[in-house]
Amino acid sequence: MNVLIASCGTRNKIVQYFKRALEEKGRVIATDCNPNAPALYEADAWYIVPRITEPGYLECLYEICRKEKITGVLSLIDPELSLLALHQEAFEALGVTVIGSSYELCERTLNKWEMYQWLTGHGYRCARSYMDVEAFTADVRAGLISYPVFVKPARGSASIAISKAWDEETVRLLVSHGEEMMIQEYLDGQEIGADCYIDLCSGQTVSIFTKKKLVMRAGETDKGISFQDERLFELIRRFIAESGFLGQIDIDIFEIEGEYYISEVNPRFGGGYPHAYECGVDHMKLIVNNLEGRTNEVITGRYEEGVVMMKYNEIMLRKDRGNA
Repeated sequence: MNVLIASCGTRNKIVQYFKRALEEKGRVIATDCNPNAPALYEADAWYIVPRITEPGYLECLYEICRKEKITGVLSLIDPELSLLALHQEAFEALGVTVIGSSYELCERTLNKWEMYQWLTGHGYRCARSYMDVEAFTADVRAGLISYPVFVKPARGSASIAISKAWDEETVRLLVSHGEEMMIQEYLDGQEIGADCYIDLCSGQTVSIFTKKKLVMRAGETDKGISFQDERLFELIRRFIAESGFLGQIDIDIFEIEGEYYISEVNPRFGGGYPHAYECGVDHMKLIVNNLEGRTNEVITGRYEEGVVMMKYNEIMLRKDRGNA
C-alpha cells in the first residue's frame, strides 16, 4: 500500500505522520512543483512535477501512480482538491482511491458566496455576507450590520487578498478594484479549529478534534489549546451529515456569546492538524484502515483537554545539484 501526497509544500509533519501509519505496510510518495519544498525530502520517494494548471500535470500524476503502485492520493492545497475529485474515475481505473470529498463540495468550499448561501439555507449561524454593495449599505443604514467588515474575493483560499474596511468609501474602493468581491461581517469572538475525519467506507463522522486558537500567523494556528464541547461536536456532526463531506476536513468556527458560527471549511488537512495528532488523534491511521477496506470506530473525544500547541521554526538543508 503506497500513498501519494500531492503539493506537499512545507507540510513535513503530514508526510512524517503518514510514514508512521504505513510503517512496513507501504511507502509515502510526495510531489511538488518546487524542488525547494521541504516536505518532499521526508517522503520515501519524491517527484518534481508541473504546476497543477500546466498541461500534462494529471498525466504526470497518473504515471507516478502506475510506477509507484499508489493505493490512495490526496492533496494539501485547495485548488487541487477539485482537480483530483473531478478525475476520480480516472484514478479509480488505476486502482487509486482519491482521499477526499466530491468535486461539488470542493468547489463549494472555494466559493465563499456559495458556501454562505448553503449555510444560511440550512439554518447555520455564519457571518452575514453580500455580493451587492447597495444591499450591504442598506443593511448598514438599517442597523443589521456594522463596521468593520471584511472585503475579499468570493472565490479563493489561504486568506489571499482579504482587506478590513472601516467605512463605506473603503468598501466601495475595494469592491471596484477586484473581481467578484464579497463583503463579509466581522465576527468578533473566540476562533476555533476543528479537525474532522469522515470514514470513507461508512460515511460516518468518526473523529472530531477541537482547539481554541490562541495566536494566528499567516492564516494558520500558531498556538492553540485543546477543548471539548458536546454541543459543538453535535453541531459539527449535523453539518457534515447534511453536507456530505468525506475524508479529512478542517472547519473554522467562531464562538460568540455562547453560540457557534461556521466560518470556512477546507476539505483537507489544515495547518493546525499536528495539534490533533500529537494529542493522539491519528487520522492517518484512519485513512490507512479505509484504504485496506476497514471501517473505523468512532473516536471523537478521545483526547485530553487543555493541551497547548506551540509551533516553532525548523530548517532543512539540501544540496542543489544544479549548482554543484
